[in-house]
Amino acid sequence: MEYRYLGSSGLQVSELCLGTMQFGWSADEPTSHQILSQAYEAGLNFIDTADVYSRWVEGNPGGVAEEIIGRWMKQSQIPRHKLVIATKVRGKMGDGPNEGGLSRVHIMQAVEDSLRRLGTDYIDLYQAHAYEEHPPIEETLRAFDDLVRQGKVRYIGASNFPAWRLMQALWASQRDGLASFVSLQPHYHLLNRAEFERELADVCRTYHLGVIPYSPLAGGFLTGKYRQGEKVDSVRARGAAHYARPENFSLLDTMENLGREKGGYSISQIALAWQLSDPVITSPIIGPRSLEQTRDNLGAIGLRLNSEEKRVLDEATAWSS
Repeated sequence: MEYRYLGSSGLQVSELCLGTMQFGWSADEPTSHQILSQAYEAGLNFIDTADVYSRWVEGNPGGVAEEIIGRWMKQSQIPRHKLVIATKVRGKMGDGPNEGGLSRVHIMQAVEDSLRRLGTDYIDLYQAHAYEEHPPIEETLRAFDDLVRQGKVRYIGASNFPAWRLMQALWASQRDGLASFVSLQPHYHLLNRAEFERELADVCRTYHLGVIPYSPLAGGFLTGKYRQGEKVDSVRARGAAHYARPENFSLLDTMENLGREKGGYSISQIALAWQLSDPVITSPIIGPRSLEQTRDNLGAIGLRLNSEEKRVLDEATAWSS
């Protein structure tokens, strides 16, 4: 297992990050615990979650994924310092006016709730879940800075920020002497490249931000289970259907052939290797909902594409400005 520094911080994380959006949604608690253990035993020390997971599910109040992780940490008795726990704040957690967003009042309450659910006294990486026009970025950063100074948060990161807002945040931190974002969590995969590559990639490269892309398998489309003319029974089928176009089915064939030529790798492993072969990427976030999927994703550990293999996939999914 290769470990990488998270941006310019001294935090070392595994080359894959275990995402937990599916915990309490498409994976029940016993399965979630098995996935966590399987990933940890394979060398993954980096776990990503969010307070809002998975509030969109009927009967789920949010915070369920954090609670599942917290109970697993307690039961597994893995020393806390051997795990890197990342969670996020911004999602609506109740019906009140201050139960969501990036205001100081919400952040200060949300971090206490996340710490309680996770059963820990600190969060390694606390991330702003998405860009928000209000409040001013300085208010959000000051709240984050206070949490870092209090020892409740080790590092801070951003998710779903446009380049201009990310730059504004980096400048404000430098100007005011506040804790600064060390990472970005963008929506990035072979079929959604422009959103990150157009501007954000250069910002991350220039300012040495760690990059932990979510949905590297395009909501399951880049696993190869979605084929032309075939129906798949999956909670993510509607999202994956967005990519059901002839050129993307052709891409799956190309990736399948490439995996076969490299010694029997799956389409999803090739998709992950495409990101792992890019120096700007730190840890793609995998989101398995079964032990079988976890095993497949873990097979990408250490896998890299050579320049010609990467060029083929780059050209097949090229975007124009």
